[in-house]
Amino acid sequence: MDTMLAAVYHGPHDIRLEEVPIPQPGPGEAVMRVRAASVCATDLRIFNHGHFKIPEGAVRILGHELAGEIVAVGEQVTYLSPGMRVAVAPNVGCGVCWECVQGNNNLCPDYDAFGITLDGGFAGYMRITAPAVQQGNVVEIPDNLSFVEAALNEPLSCCYNAQQACHLAPGETIVIMGAGPMGLMHLLLARYSGAGQIIVSEVQEARARQAIEFGADLVVDPSQQDLKEAVLKATGGRGADVVIVAVGSAALQEQAVELAARRGRVNFFAGLAAGRDRACVNSNWIHYRQVTITGTTGSNHRQYRQTLQMLASGQLSLQPLATARRPLPEVEAALADAASGAHLKVVLIP
Repeated sequence: MDTMLAAVYHGPHDIRLEEVPIPQPGPGEAVMRVRAASVCATDLRIFNHGHFKIPEGAVRILGHELAGEIVAVGEQVTYLSPGMRVAVAPNVGCGVCWECVQGNNNLCPDYDAFGITLDGGFAGYMRITAPAVQQGNVVEIPDNLSFVEAALNEPLSCCYNAQQACHLAPGETIVIMGAGPMGLMHLLLARYSGAGQIIVSEVQEARARQAIEFGADLVVDPSQQDLKEAVLKATGGRGADVVIVAVGSAALQEQAVELAARRGRVNFFAGLAAGRDRACVNSNWIHYRQVTITGTTGSNHRQYRQTLQMLASGQLSLQPLATARRPLPEVEAALADAASGAHLKVVLIP
């Protein structure tokens, strides 16, 4: 049996390069040769702390930000064929619950996900399950879109989910708290969507510089300058129409509410660590100013396809975010790169 190299997770801080069988497609399934798999904060959390959907003693191939080419399809697969260049949305809903039938597969309470409950893309090849094929997780990408950008579409679609929840309109002011990889994706997406003014809050000097390079109109270091004062000054005293909290901090969630203008919208984009998952917000600010608080997680298939179209148009590029690329045997170094904060997105090229 032919084998491939895979980065196999055995438990926290235990990921091993192993030769494993190349998967073969069963009925309704497909097999993809992985061309790019980027490292996500979720991969780091799993590597460091595990995941509630990976039982102790189970092994898993991580990686859920994926692109590659179809090499084989099983019986009954009609819309995929060998040679097709594709991106794969990672979350597979059950297909029958209330959220799934509403089109919100990302909110399915009984979901599967590549790289979490299913083997993912930190390998030479990946089996795409029949439910994923049937539900439209696999999307063809055009020749002008690189595999790296297609892999990065997954986190971009999560940003799009958040900005859609906030109904960001052309000409509006958006504040993005945090200029990490996701904050910068929010910045690029907001610019693409026609935001009138983009204000970024970031304490790290290097990331603040990157925010300026990526097109922020104003970057504020909240350790040196009062962020609320800066936002009010930049908006003529109104506050921001939209505030995105792209850092997992309860204190920033509390502050974000008071940056919002009347009828402003706030999105808690980053999750909080277990045990530190409570924020005490000014509810009178919400009440009297009619501020809307939203939270989003992941993205649905419609949003995933829409952001792929944005990337394919050439008017939005994520190439500058891919600041490190490593071959699969350097997976531990790739995880260390991602954790160091010295890079934006680290991409494995199996």
